[in-house]
Amino acid sequence: MSRIIKGGLIQASCPLPGTEPVEKLREAMIDKHLKLIKEAADRGVQVLCLQEIFYGPYFPAEQEIKWYDLAEKIPEGPTCQLMAEQAKRYNMVIVVPIYEETLPGVYYNTAAVFDADGTFLGRYRKQHIPHAHPGFWEKFYFKPGNLGYPVFDTAYAKVGVYICYDRHFPEGARLLALKGAELVFNPSATVAGLSEYLWELEQPAHAVANMYFLGAINRVGWEDPWRTGEFYGKSYFCNPRGEIIAQGSRDKDEVIVADLDLDMIREVRNVWQFYRDRRPETYGDITKLLP
Repeated sequence: MSRIIKGGLIQASCPLPGTEPVEKLREAMIDKHLKLIKEAADRGVQVLCLQEIFYGPYFPAEQEIKWYDLAEKIPEGPTCQLMAEQAKRYNMVIVVPIYEETLPGVYYNTAAVFDADGTFLGRYRKQHIPHAHPGFWEKFYFKPGNLGYPVFDTAYAKVGVYICYDRHFPEGARLLALKGAELVFNPSATVAGLSEYLWELEQPAHAVANMYFLGAINRVGWEDPWRTGEFYGKSYFCNPRGEIIAQGSRDKDEVIVADLDLDMIREVRNVWQFYRDRRPETYGDITKLLP
């Protein structure tokens, strides 16, 4: 009997400019997402992921301390508590990207994972923090993750998380597979003209190399006042063969839904046998050779 689950991704624009008060922005984005989460539930989604720091604009477009007010504790914070209620209400696993505060002045770019009964299963903290392109000043806001690459045993699947810039680094993607991930989400905020040509290349390549399902999420639209680039959406699911099986539009709020047959993972691995043929004893230099 096939293990088919219904996965969902939410891509959304920010309806207000970043000049508005932080709390007003939070409320507007949460209101929007509550409607989209209900739509996902109505369409039968069992495992859902939201976009990177879903409840605000992509504020690393500037370096401004007011955005520290968007951070909250996990899982005690109000956004996490609300998302736990949504997960329980809809019997849905929800991956919730949050701006996390651990101590005053200590912040991470984090995804909290809630099981279908609302239980908090744990968190992934973004490991690779960019600070290289105009409008992506993330080191001003985030410490590098310190929790490794956890895999969460949810009610429906074993789920891993990578966040945005992480996708450029294959090592963590492989570790998630070795830890048993069947479905990996990559909530992102990426703009046209920077990495769009990689959007449908890198992540299907991770899915092929590691033979799991992958859900890639990107926000949509232009965000004022920065307008550093257009967030081009195109969120998608790809299967263990690297085939894109469902994809969103470029420019509208949307719930992307796909049936994911987890039995395909075994089928593909039995054909390709990458795990049989890999040679970890020869890879030691990867952690020793430093530029």
